[in-house]
Amino acid sequence: MAELRGQCARPLVEINGAVGEGGGQVLRTSLALSVITGIPFTITNIRSRRPRPGLLAQHLKAVEAASTVSMARIEGSRLGSQFLAFEPTAVIAGDFRFDIGTAGSTSLVLQTLLSPLGFARAASTISIVGGTHVPCSPSFDFLALHWLPHMRRIGFDIQLELQAAGFYPRGGGRVQAIVTPFKTLAPLQLLKRGALKRIRGISAVANLDTTIAERQKAQALKRISSLSDDIGIDVRQLPSPSRGTSLLLLAEFEHSQCCFCGLGARGKRAESVADEAVDELMEFLATDGAVDHYLADQILLPLALATGVSEIRTSRVTRHLVTNAAIIKMFLPVAIEIEQDVGHPGLIRINGTVGAETLNGVLRRKTSWQT
Repeated sequence: MAELRGQCARPLVEINGAVGEGGGQVLRTSLALSVITGIPFTITNIRSRRPRPGLLAQHLKAVEAASTVSMARIEGSRLGSQFLAFEPTAVIAGDFRFDIGTAGSTSLVLQTLLSPLGFARAASTISIVGGTHVPCSPSFDFLALHWLPHMRRIGFDIQLELQAAGFYPRGGGRVQAIVTPFKTLAPLQLLKRGALKRIRGISAVANLDTTIAERQKAQALKRISSLSDDIGIDVRQLPSPSRGTSLLLLAEFEHSQCCFCGLGARGKRAESVADEAVDELMEFLATDGAVDHYLADQILLPLALATGVSEIRTSRVTRHLVTNAAIIKMFLPVAIEIEQDVGHPGLIRINGTVGAETLNGVLRRKTSWQT
């Protein structure tokens, strides 16, 4: 740590990875913002609150990916390490390929990279092999149908493609993303959801009988049919080297949408997979939230980069959200206010005073200095 501090002229952010919820998001947010701002950081106690603390395969791949796109100098990047030092140089565009080597989440690695690559001088292509539908992370379908539309509303130019699904424990899924430099980033106002317009869904299996997907669909429809006259759930057989099932429900309202997923597992009934997604949808509908708690957390960083004030009414304030806000404020001079306690619906106000245009100009000058 002392060596990095001595060699680096820029301010060094020192992070305790046990802060807040103490998970991998602390690392991923730090990586993304370090690449964007050029500010180096050290982090200790990485994932110290988890049953298997330290860096796992997917976290190592996020570190490798972030260092690759920013020509960073790193220390402590090894399995099980609870310390990392990261010093980026500049955001570079390119054709990047990463293989997590396990069923680790491709979505979480993508979310670490896609905002930073929007600051590069040219378009980039990212291909990642790993898990696309795995526990404790957004599925590819969630990214493509829910997260991506909001990223585009903010101003990011991103395309996503699922080439093969990867389920736990084998993984082997393949995703590709194309990121084009953005022109401007705008704030969002998501305060009221309005009336429910329709519900769309995907009931999918990979290398299993489609009757399982049909059972998932039937159970979901049984429970949500009274919510809307416009409900459609597609049954799909996904190309994949692994076996698994999933069910996604996307509820569209007048002014917003929410999205929830259920995942299959060995010995888990198809009906239980559907119930997972339906239960979360029902919990959301019982609140006045405009967006679900997953999305609120995942667009916090992009909105902090936008010029202006964003306001979001989330169905639930989570420790994950509060922790993410704390890490963002370590790197950016932004104001983030969360008006409610953890576990309750709440208002999030983000004043992106820095402005992506300012950061973009700095980063592009840095990139030109390197060439």
